[in-house]
Amino acid sequence: MGDIVRLARFRDRDRSFYALLEEGGRARPLPVDPFAGDPFAALAQAPARALPCGAWEWLPPCRPSKIIGVGRNYRDHAAELGHAVPAEPLIFLKPPSALLPQEGVIRLPEASRRVDYEGELGVVIGRAATNVPESRALDWVLGYACVNDVTARDLQKKDVQFTRAKGFDSFCPFGPAIAVGLRADALRVETFVNGERRQSAPVSRMIFGIAALVSFASRIMTLLPGDLIATGTPEGVGPLEPGDEVTVSIDGIGRLTNRVEAARPGL
Repeated sequence: MGDIVRLARFRDRDRSFYALLEEGGRARPLPVDPFAGDPFAALAQAPARALPCGAWEWLPPCRPSKIIGVGRNYRDHAAELGHAVPAEPLIFLKPPSALLPQEGVIRLPEASRRVDYEGELGVVIGRAATNVPESRALDWVLGYACVNDVTARDLQKKDVQFTRAKGFDSFCPFGPAIAVGLRADALRVETFVNGERRQSAPVSRMIFGIAALVSFASRIMTLLPGDLIATGTPEGVGPLEPGDEVTVSIDGIGRLTNRVEAARPGL
């Protein structure tokens, strides 16, 4: 496509829609749902007129049928948790109900005493992918987004498997947009809590690269347009507390910012 474009999704009263983000807080609403057909072709149909988007409510930039997480994909993160480096990608699933948009609120569940942030690069699939070769796997990638793989660390250790620890509502902040046309190999993932940088590492330090992850996952399950792969977090994870503000920042994509609150009574 040449230029980098950023695909976002919003709600305006009772209507939700996709739009292309521009600098200065403006966006061009798309006339079609890009994930209802070919998202690459749909992006070319954006109108020329841009509108202020300050009054719109952010939504996750797409609606994945599944969210595939990757564990221990940075050596230093595996080491900080006392784990060995896996011989092949260690994958798990987060439910789509865990999705949270830009400016959404992460709610700390009563069942956990230690909930951690995990800033990550998200990979969004653009075409159905089954058994794709690693050498061509990037052809199936639509673009990239910021992801926070929020994790109840105490429950992860207790349960051994990851479903409960990573599956609570609000435990997958995703956005603010999908950057299409971006080269991911030179990106850096950074996480800030209350303005203080806690994580910073280049994507190039991942053990298994993006093409390897897409190919590996596609050999297990068919990846559908809009599906999300969270590629793993670097070292520096830590706990979140009520009142915190956590931001995952990746140049070229944007800043994904969410507040943290205790769970509401009964939830």
